[in-house]
Amino acid sequence: MNNANGAGESISWAAGASAGMNQGMAVIPYALLRYYHILGMNSSECILMIHLLGFQQVEHKGFPSLEELQQVTGASAEVLAMTLQKLMKEGFLGIDEHVDEERGIQYERYNLSGLYAKLGHLLAKENEEEAVRAAKSVVHTDSMNRFNVPAPSKAVSEQEERNLFSIFEKEFGRPLSPMELETISGWVDQDRYPDELILLALKEAVFAGKVHFRYIDRILLEWSRNRVRTAQDAKAYTQKFRNIGR
Repeated sequence: MNNANGAGESISWAAGASAGMNQGMAVIPYALLRYYHILGMNSSECILMIHLLGFQQVEHKGFPSLEELQQVTGASAEVLAMTLQKLMKEGFLGIDEHVDEERGIQYERYNLSGLYAKLGHLLAKENEEEAVRAAKSVVHTDSMNRFNVPAPSKAVSEQEERNLFSIFEKEFGRPLSPMELETISGWVDQDRYPDELILLALKEAVFAGKVHFRYIDRILLEWSRNRVRTAQDAKAYTQKFRNIGR
């Protein structure tokens, strides 16, 4: 009977604890768990930030003491103080001062807006890179379909293929922005410039020391007005004006 009573009490206590945990949930940004190492934080620093969130949301303590943080992290006061100082120095954490006018009490509160700003910037960058990859995929597929060229095999793709985007990125020494990708897409899809003509215009811009899209667009427009439609036409046209310049 005693064993039965003990088992019943244990089950009852477990149910109560489960209900209590359900009521005391803290909201942790998944981006923090996923990207803390990319932001330059180690696991101990990430756990400390999570505890600060927990104190604020569940226990309504905006400025827990080192002793309270010791109890939940197991770290020494010295280590916690150094970690908090590092997080503040790197802009993840701040301390705001507040005044309770009714009680005339001044108090402090940890401010985590720096962390949220860094995570937001990282997510925005990830979305932009995803948009660039999607734009590259669409334009490359359209180009293949237009000329009825079969998509290259994986082995061929891994080699350095003559892809407009990769060639431009190599010459510019950086990833292209979505607007720059759209400009190249417009040259191919709307203006119907052949790929080889676009690459020759890029080459001319490099030769002139004016590697920017506005200058390349002017070259292509000038060629179009002068009925330059092939790479051979472009080479002849360019050579003609270089000879005149001499």
